[in-house]
Amino acid sequence: MTTLRTGLVIRTDAKVCHVEVEGRVVQAAPRGILFDGEQKNPVAVGDQVEVDLETQPASLERVLPRRNTLSRIASSHDPREQVLAANIDQLFVVASVANPKFSSNRTDRIIAACTWQHIPVALVLNKIDLADPEDTDAIRATYAGIPIDVIETCAVDGRGLDELRRRMEGLTSVFYGSSGAGKSTLLNGLQPGLKLKVGKISRYWDQGKHTTSYSQIHSMDFGARVIDTPGIRVFRPFGVPQENLRDLFTEFARYQARCRFSACSHDHEPECAVFDAVERGEISSARYASYVEMLDEMRAQRPDGEEDEGEE
Repeated sequence: MTTLRTGLVIRTDAKVCHVEVEGRVVQAAPRGILFDGEQKNPVAVGDQVEVDLETQPASLERVLPRRNTLSRIASSHDPREQVLAANIDQLFVVASVANPKFSSNRTDRIIAACTWQHIPVALVLNKIDLADPEDTDAIRATYAGIPIDVIETCAVDGRGLDELRRRMEGLTSVFYGSSGAGKSTLLNGLQPGLKLKVGKISRYWDQGKHTTSYSQIHSMDFGARVIDTPGIRVFRPFGVPQENLRDLFTEFARYQARCRFSACSHDHEPECAVFDAVERGEISSARYASYVEMLDEMRAQRPDGEEDEGEE
């Protein structure tokens, strides 16, 4: 009888998965039956799996139950779930304030996906040395009011790196954000010698060139694991029912009990307390705009058509 070994998926390629098992990394081919479901990729980085090491190559037989997933709609032409990472302890949204410019829309989508999956999330404002302090303060105030922890970092002078190490120690974290936000530079700063490839910023697009083409787990010397993910332009959370979207913008909860309608979508209904709070400046207008755009996409029952930079 074949004995299956339990391992951790640390990277996935087109036809094989890199699995850490019994103190070494092996390449294992997922069984075809795993692809019979509704997910685009049945195996993701962070999965605990069972593998048969007696075959050549090793055979990935089974994916064990997941605690959580970070999932998106695969693409504008493929509505299936694409799991970017599984079994996550926390996620850091890595963004820059000025180069490239901060995107509330992108950040809010990732936060919503984490809230849906009960994944703790923090916002990392990187390249703080290039930012206007007033812009930084405004972003911090917006997200601290949700509340979301905001960490200011700079890989050049080391600001914020000790705090990140402290938060990451003993946990599996995801670094997620746009190309050019400095994820790889930040990780290189957290652990010199990691030598992740770093891209340059495009002047035309004001965004970074894509340098990470797949998700991968890195083990850090200070006792942490981190999943570095491909850069994105648009993130479309997967599997969130339309009626639940409002609950993923947690600052709405302070007001929505005062809406005229209990099932208020906070978009078009009269006497909407959430909309009134936006008008008074008590809820960020940028956050509200992110919510309405996501709601409109759900109502249309299709994504907006813009493609991501990362693997499709």
